Amino acid sequence: MKHLNKLVVAIFMFAGLSSTAQDSNNPWAISFGANAVDGGRVSAAESVKNQFSEYFNARDFWNIVPSVSYLTVSRHVGGNFSFGVTGSFNKIDKFVSPKDATGDYVVTDIDEMYYAVDGTINFSAGTYLKFIEPVLHIGGGYTFLGDNSAGTVNGGLGFNFWFSEVVGLSVKSTYKHSFEDDRTVMPAHLQHFAGLTFKFGGKDTDGDGIYDKDDACPEVPGLKQYNGCPDSDGDGIIDGDDACPNEFGLAEFQGCPDTDGDGVPNKDDECPEVAGLKSLKGCPDTDGDGIADKDDSCVNEKGPKENNGCPWPDRDGDGVLDKDDKCPDVKGTVANNGCPEVSEEVVKKLNDYAKSILFDTGKSTIKSSSFETLASIKNVMNEYTHARFRIEGHTDSTGRLATNERLSKERAAAVKDYLIANGVDASRLESEGYGPSKPVADNKTAAGRAQNRRTEVVLIK
Repeated sequence: MKHLNKLVVAIFMFAGLSSTAQDSNNPWAISFGANAVDGGRVSAAESVKNQFSEYFNARDFWNIVPSVSYLTVSRHVGGNFSFGVTGSFNKIDKFVSPKDATGDYVVTDIDEMYYAVDGTINFSAGTYLKFIEPVLHIGGGYTFLGDNSAGTVNGGLGFNFWFSEVVGLSVKSTYKHSFEDDRTVMPAHLQHFAGLTFKFGGKDTDGDGIYDKDDACPEVPGLKQYNGCPDSDGDGIIDGDDACPNEFGLAEFQGCPDTDGDGVPNKDDECPEVAGLKSLKGCPDTDGDGIADKDDSCVNEKGPKENNGCPWPDRDGDGVLDKDDKCPDVKGTVANNGCPEVSEEVVKKLNDYAKSILFDTGKSTIKSSSFETLASIKNVMNEYTHARFRIEGHTDSTGRLATNERLSKERAAAVKDYLIANGVDASRLESEGYGPSKPVADNKTAAGRAQNRRTEVVLIK
């Protein structure tokens, strides 16, 4: 018994350890240790009170083999139930006989071997104080005592004291009732057990201490508070739900950080170190022109995206931006796309020059005396680089109509070609001849016919 007492003391040294009953995590359990057979007091006494009155009198009534004398294998079968099979042996050297003639019970010395095989259904009442588990059991078995044997119906109570999740001390007492009338064949008796219990059979693939059946991430080591899933960056969001599993982040951003605190997580922030706007992917816009500073060539001046965030220049200061100004270096008007307007005075001036252009008689050849006049026309036209003009040729009514129309066209074309050859952009000029169809004076007089033979410059609008 001194060894049993030591074992009981060891139980309470582990009283602070948390543990659990046999369950589906570790469905199998094996127990082994010592057993004691009550020497027949239960059978000899006449009342229940007397049957158990000497329950703790181990010295007088218990038979103990000083070695491992029982083995139990059990399996969890669902809920708080498990089923177990126990094999045990003992050596019976004292037995209580019925009352003698004086009315006293007599302890009889005997020398018989005891063997038993028992099956039990166990019911766990739960774990208390994190390590004490009361267990009720009921079942039956077959017991051999010397040359006699008999079946028994069993029931009892025991306690498991769990040192850890899978190791504990088990103690229990079983009442074995034999229906044999002759108590010398097989008396009803008590059998007590004390030994170690080891649970096993639980599968923990990733070795994180959480069984696969309860592990949400059975292939990857994790933490109990996350049902076995890992949280690599320690931000409280498991890796499976963490968009940035290796960076400590915030729940509102699925575990990703927001270094500059602008409400845009770093993974989506093109300027993660500087607070910016969500609409610009986390980048700032100092001048508020809708263009992120990193893409803005004029950070402190509002400007359009088309000009890299800079305002459009107006070099000539005419109120028409250079991008829209067809004459960006010459002050013009908005109505004329930034180019100077060709006034009526300018057109009159051109026509004053044009009237003095002379041709060889009956030909479209320009006389050299008119070259200076044409140079003046060219200079005026080039002051208005975006203005377009039409050179028109006219004749008097003398001669054949077809000849006059042809001549007027050729003379207008000759003036146009001369101006182009001397620096006027061809795209700005066109020519047409009208013959005598547009007279400005009376063809019946020489003075009138002289006025009708003319070259005109018309502004194309």
